[in-house]
Formats: sequence, structure tokens, C-alpha cells
Amino acid sequence: MVTKEAVVEALKEVSYPGFSRDIVSFGIVQGVDVSESAINIKLVLKSDDTSIDAELEQSTKKHLQEKFSDMSVVVGVEHQQAPQFSAQPQEQKPTYLPTVKYKVAVASGKGGVGKSTVAVNLAVALAKHGLKVGLLDADIYGPSIPLMLGVTEKPYYDGSKIYPIEKYGVQLMSLGFLVDNSEAVIWRGALVHRAIQQLMNDVAWPELDVMLFDMPPGTGDAQLTLSQSVSLDGAVIVSTPQDVALLDAVKGVRMFRKVNVPIMGIVENMSYFLCPHCGERTEIFSNGGVKRECKNLDTDLLGEIPIDADIRIGGDNGVPVVQANPDGAQSKAFMDIAANIKEKLQK
Repeated sequence: MVTKEAVVEALKEVSYPGFSRDIVSFGIVQGVDVSESAINIKLVLKSDDTSIDAELEQSTKKHLQEKFSDMSVVVGVEHQQAPQFSAQPQEQKPTYLPTVKYKVAVASGKGGVGKSTVAVNLAVALAKHGLKVGLLDADIYGPSIPLMLGVTEKPYYDGSKIYPIEKYGVQLMSLGFLVDNSEAVIWRGALVHRAIQQLMNDVAWPELDVMLFDMPPGTGDAQLTLSQSVSLDGAVIVSTPQDVALLDAVKGVRMFRKVNVPIMGIVENMSYFLCPHCGERTEIFSNGGVKRECKNLDTDLLGEIPIDADIRIGGDNGVPVVQANPDGAQSKAFMDIAANIKEKLQK
């Protein structure tokens, strides 16, 4: 006699499409019914994206039929509407960061789009808008926040808690403060998960209005684990105008929606060149793609940031452009995006 427990164990061997994690740990198995001759499985996806339905149904059914050849197998896939962004705190949150009101990821579908530069400047800009801001460098494999904010000292440790470092009005914590910045971090998912938990639980974070997480680039297991363990209130996706970056940004949006994280909007970085002499705007890369995809994805274009040497110099020198040149056009772009984020949080 086939038992429900045996079927659940078998389902733990079925991977979620695009990930190495199984569908049971993903939390989408919502019903397992076993009779003498039939197995009925109910899968519920927390999004309205139907692109993987057929693959998921077929892979689940095939695996169960191979395991239990004498049984008929029926697999149903349903959808739970993914939430739009809301500043209302999510229910049933873990106890991580109890002193932080809102937790927002700054993420990208791929590397090289300036995600950390955007995260740093948005954190300083939000502080200039009057919010109490924290910035947690969750990019375990490439922590760049210490360099971009010019921090060389180690955080204070009182034997029980580590204290964040304050710079430009922002409370900071990064693995880069705690390890030799010349050493490569070669960790698997479990160690990454544990490191992020320690940066949240073992740090004496003060009362904050919002904490930004500079997430690792991509949409793999590390990003998925972080998204679920942190229990995010929203995500800001960073893209550039090129089609390849935009394609990966769309994947990032869909990944967050799959794990029930509301999307606040997309930032188009390196959007255009603004001539420092005449002020003329030149579209170096393709134009309009991010705006179009925002419409297709039913999300907001939070703003466009120019490609500019001062932004790069600010990151290299440890003084973000929002701090170094607060009256410049580059800073205005970041300040406007920060104002959009603040408005969404305070709705």
C-alpha cells in the first residue's frame, strides 16, 4: 500500500524548474491524496505566471509514475495571485530585525549593472530624505560596500553583539568588515544562509525606518534563500537599457514574485549620457525597453540614472555621488528615486 508519507518523500526528489531546490521545500505542494489505485497532487504557485505549469506538471507526474508504477497519477497546478507592492508590513514574519520597520532588497538579474552603486546612493539619498536607514551588504561573494563608502575600520564587538558602522547617516554592516578583503569567499548555500542570519541577528541594529539589502546578482539558490529567510517587504530591481540586462531583470522580477515578495519597481541604471558642457541627453544604449517591460510586468519605472564618470569616481573613492555632489544631475536622479521609494513605504 502506497502511503502519503512515501509520496511526499518522492516529491522531495522533484526539482522546481530553474532551481536545484525541490518542490516540497519550495512550499508549493498543497495537497497529497492517496487511494488504493490513485495519487492526486495539488501544486499551488504564488504567482500568476503560467509559463512553467506544463513542465512542472509533467516532471512531477513522470517521477511519481516511475516511483509508483501501479498507481495512476493526477497533478493539478493552481495559482495564488502575487501581491503588488504595499507598504503594509507582511504578516507572520520571522523575528529577524525586529527594530527595522521595512526591509527592501536592491537586486539585479545579472552582475555588472551597477546594483551596489545604486544601493549605496539610494541608502544615502533616503537618509537625506529624513529616514533612519540601514544598509546590509548581503552580497557575500563580492562585498563592495566597505570600498564604496570608504570604511576601513572594523565594527565594535562587545562580546555579545557587533555594532554597525555609521557613515553618511546610514547604519552599515558587511561581511567585508569582518574578513580579509583580498580573500575569496567560497561558500555553499547553507553557509551563505547562516552568514546572512548572523549579520541580522548578531548585530545591534538600532531602530530603523528601512533597511536596504544589497543582494547578490542573479536568480539562483543563494538569492532564493536570502529572499525567503529575510522576509522582504519589497524589492527594487536594477537594470541597464541593453536587452540582455533587461531580459535578466525580468527574470529577477519573476523570481521575487514566485517567493511572494512585492516588486516596488525597476531602476534603469546607465540610462543615458548627460553632456557636462551643454546638458544635452544622449541615448547611448537602446531606449524605452525598461519602460515597456515595466508596463508588461505591471510595475513602476522608479527612475533613470545617467552613465557618468562622477558616479564611478564616487564609488571608487568611498564618497557616493549623492554625498560628494548633492546638487548635481546625477544626485537628483538618485534623490528622485529615493523619494519614490519613500512615498511607497509611507502609503
